[in-house]
Amino acid sequence: MLYQLYEAQRALMAPFSEFASASAKLYNHPLSPFTHTPIAQRLSAGLGLMHRLAKDYEKPQFDIRSVEVNGVEVAVQEQVPITKPFCRLLRFKRFTDNAAALDVMKTQPTVLVVAPLSGHHSTLLRDTVKALLQDHKVLITDWTDARTVPVDAGPFHLNDYVAYVQEFIRYLGPEVNVISVCQPTVPVLAAVSLMATHGEATPRTLTMMGGPIDARKSPTAVNNLAMNKSYSWFENNVIYRVPANFPGAGRAVYPGFMQHSGFVAMNPDRHLNSHYDYFQDLIRGDDDSAEAHRQFYDEYNAVLDMPAEYYLETIRTVFQDFALVNGTWDVDGTIVAPQDITTSAFLTVEGELDDISGAGQTRAAHDLCTGVPANRQFHYDAVGAGHYGIFSGRRWREMVYPEVKAFIARFNQPENKRDLPALAAKRAPRQAVAVAQARSASASSVKPGAKVRAQANAKPKVSVGGKRVARKA
Repeated sequence: MLYQLYEAQRALMAPFSEFASASAKLYNHPLSPFTHTPIAQRLSAGLGLMHRLAKDYEKPQFDIRSVEVNGVEVAVQEQVPITKPFCRLLRFKRFTDNAAALDVMKTQPTVLVVAPLSGHHSTLLRDTVKALLQDHKVLITDWTDARTVPVDAGPFHLNDYVAYVQEFIRYLGPEVNVISVCQPTVPVLAAVSLMATHGEATPRTLTMMGGPIDARKSPTAVNNLAMNKSYSWFENNVIYRVPANFPGAGRAVYPGFMQHSGFVAMNPDRHLNSHYDYFQDLIRGDDDSAEAHRQFYDEYNAVLDMPAEYYLETIRTVFQDFALVNGTWDVDGTIVAPQDITTSAFLTVEGELDDISGAGQTRAAHDLCTGVPANRQFHYDAVGAGHYGIFSGRRWREMVYPEVKAFIARFNQPENKRDLPALAAKRAPRQAVAVAQARSASASSVKPGAKVRAQANAKPKVSVGGKRVARKA
């Protein structure tokens, strides 16, 4: 019923929003006589703010038309090589007739960016993609708003998310480099772990940024909510059916408008001040600052519905059972075993001021991937960066991206030229035994916070503030 009430309210506010927008233009258009009245600027600013507070925000576009490669401006076109019911694989194809730039692009690494399915659209990573396109071939997971997916397309579970990621990796081949941002760090690590367990080739590199690999470490307000409320509470309080005016009518979802309310409630003062600053910018005629505000909130306020089964399973698996770190996550009959990954290099990135994924949550991956040699494991702390700062904005471009770029460039070659099918055949018996042992082990046999000895003795290089230093055990 709440979803239907929200839609009714949205329909009622739509005419008011359009009226406010038209009235704002009436008081600031140079040809309008009302523009020259004493309080015209304030009236226009107030009406403009009302319009933005009342309007409906649709999914934004990536709108990346060109990028500079090797000092040459090249065209960018979006292509969709794979379409699934709940996701499409989006490729940013670059074109140029400059022979030198073309030769450079052909040899650049392939990167798969796995965007979060946690409220916002994948366009939230626009800045991430734009930076990567300078030096990489880039694809991204573009998740579909669940309210637009008909019920007859079936449900979407957390295991389906893992299967989607595996399909995309197999399509791109073992030379792909995978970057997961926030929520997908867990299912991406699971997908690659399962591929390793089954003897498949794994990506050249894994970069995990600001994700809840082990949500028990430095829990944030987001973690506390997920951990302190029962599974049935979420099931009864945040799951609703899509109204009849959408293609996905009748589908059980966690609505986007409820997620947006939660985002705003985390920092209400910050958002209130931001809107007030926008009002002041309009009065002063500071068009650049006002446009920056619009661009940010056009993205921030555009949210999608998540499939209920996927959302509830994520709550239970990641934030309540801690199944990945406890070694109890069973995906279609196979235990997720990150220690089976042996050839992929991996980098974890955390923001010093991250209030969504706390300090140490992403870095916990190092304690799980004990099969990866210490000299292929790295961690980077982005000083002064919040959650969004590690993948968007100045700190991403100036601090984090250079580290990610250097890491991918260094390990964008096979570990060696051994025959992968032969390796799979050799590994299969050992993996079968490992999986059988993992299934019989109790979740209580893994102590929270325990560190594997091999990892504890390792001294991989760590990037801190742009400098590489040896991390002490």
